[in-house]
Amino acid sequence: MPQDDLLDAIRAIAGDGGVIAGAELAKRPGDWLGFSSCMAAAIVRPRSTDELSRIMRLCHARRQPVIAAGGLSGLVHGTDAAGHELQISFERMRAVEAVDPVGRTMTVEAGVPLQAAQDAALEHDLIYAVDLGARGSATIGGTVSTNAGGNQVVRYGMTRENVLGLEVVLADGTVLSSMNHLLKNNAAYDLKQMFIGSEGTLGLVTRAVLRLHPRPLTTATALLAVDDFDGITGLLSLCSGRLGAMLTSFEVMWESHYRAIAIDSGRHQPPLPAGHAYYVIVEASGMDPGRDETFFTALMEETLAGGLAADAVIASSGAQRGAIWGIREDIPGIMEAMMPCAVFDVSLPVTAMPDYVAGLTASVDAEWAGQGKLMVFGHLGDGNLHISVAPRPWSEEARHRAEELVYRPLEAIGGSISAEHGIGLEKRAWLSSSRTPEEIATMRLVKAALDPLNLLNPGKVLIPDSGA
Repeated sequence: MPQDDLLDAIRAIAGDGGVIAGAELAKRPGDWLGFSSCMAAAIVRPRSTDELSRIMRLCHARRQPVIAAGGLSGLVHGTDAAGHELQISFERMRAVEAVDPVGRTMTVEAGVPLQAAQDAALEHDLIYAVDLGARGSATIGGTVSTNAGGNQVVRYGMTRENVLGLEVVLADGTVLSSMNHLLKNNAAYDLKQMFIGSEGTLGLVTRAVLRLHPRPLTTATALLAVDDFDGITGLLSLCSGRLGAMLTSFEVMWESHYRAIAIDSGRHQPPLPAGHAYYVIVEASGMDPGRDETFFTALMEETLAGGLAADAVIASSGAQRGAIWGIREDIPGIMEAMMPCAVFDVSLPVTAMPDYVAGLTASVDAEWAGQGKLMVFGHLGDGNLHISVAPRPWSEEARHRAEELVYRPLEAIGGSISAEHGIGLEKRAWLSSSRTPEEIATMRLVKAALDPLNLLNPGKVLIPDSGA
């Protein structure tokens, strides 16, 4: 537990509003859904990189561990804080500092919500292309720290491909400022890459230079029903080949997901009837209003004529597009249908997906005598599936068994236990199934070099009793 004099010293740096403790702390959530309360000793809210640097110098001298927190929208318990730890919140660092429409960059503080960055880019006819369902709560610092993926990875890549520069505060308070604005900068080590995806265990991201792209003038969205996985792979090949760089999203919902969310929940007006094996969202964006819509419509008609799709609907308005995506992004609907459940985020070769999901379905049915539930959807265009398993009856032992059923088969097919959600506390025991011993040993060396006292998000990503 931090001593009062440490908190007083932090208040002297960050002001009276810079520390939340006591009764006010108990009102703060521990996650974005408000299912838990913040368990930290206090929440520290710096207003600048300099303030955080000075605070971390104090914490380093006292060997005080800290947990970085953005929008709390992570799904692997990467921001869980214990009673002896301080939570570092970036909620007072929400400035969009600059947009360079010529160089196509944006400079932001870490606490800027993803949607706010997207909106700021749109004011200049540009886009920040990282996009995910939690855009309203997720922060830039959080998405950088987890290397977030999302809906448009197939075209624009993950966060790593959309960050040009970073400013980071190290465990001892050192400020590492690499606020590069250049698309090409090959001057030795690209140090920012160490911090993207490191989940706050190597340094605390305070500012970022984001790469922007021209705003598309057209967006076309279709929902297609497909009856077999050969149709899925054929559809992906056709759309990739014909649309090229215009292909922005290729999302697939297994029938269990579509039926539960679009039909049974009563939360949506289903664009297509149930009864098909898969439901695919294809989205393309381009720069030619006179051509793009006609070309996309003809391509979707070709999928029907060629037997790749059994049914299809093309959005004719923004509202219809939103209705299609609303089914895909209805996380409250999934929770309503599945909770309590274990949620997984895996990647694997597309060609291995049908056998993997069929095997998992059989395993869940056998394990819980047909009472367990399974829901599958994901960013199939980039090999990422989101899986929810609801053992019945629910228990922590059952949750662990669900982990085994999901993760064990991935090893043989070259899959990964984490496609875009990170490791946090939840997946650290399984890290060795996706990384070699040599890779993990090198991770430990990097952690020890940058944070020898293990003050930054301790216990996350790497199991602490092995030196992390």
